[in-house]
Amino acid sequence: VQLAESGGGSVQSGGSLRLSCSASGFTYSRYCMAWFRGAPGKEREGVAHIAADGSISYLDSVKGRFTISRDNAKKTMFLQMNNLKAEDSGMYYCAAGAGTWRSCLSSEYTYWGQGTQVTVSS
Repeated sequence: VQLAESGGGSVQSGGSLRLSCSASGFTYSRYCMAWFRGAPGKEREGVAHIAADGSISYLDSVKGRFTISRDNAKKTMFLQMNNLKAEDSGMYYCAAGAGTWRSCLSSEYTYWGQGTQVTVSS
């Protein structure tokens, strides 16, 4: 199993980034997927989740700014991040979960990527 994130970088406040997560080694279309982020001194948090059926959930602080999507044919997930703020900075991780939608929303994920760094300067 492999989850490979890409697309991180450094931007100024108000800028945009698009993260990608390429998956292999499992039945991607059956898994819920998510983006998490972590920063020094902060607990890791789920930013956005997308179910196998396309249901979506966002962290309140990113609603209206971030958009999660998935392409099952290409086994890829995306996170479009607009109007970025300094507090969005952190390591962003891709995760895949085999459980129910409820378990995914409870952050019960099976596979994790290595992360891609996002830095937003104010």
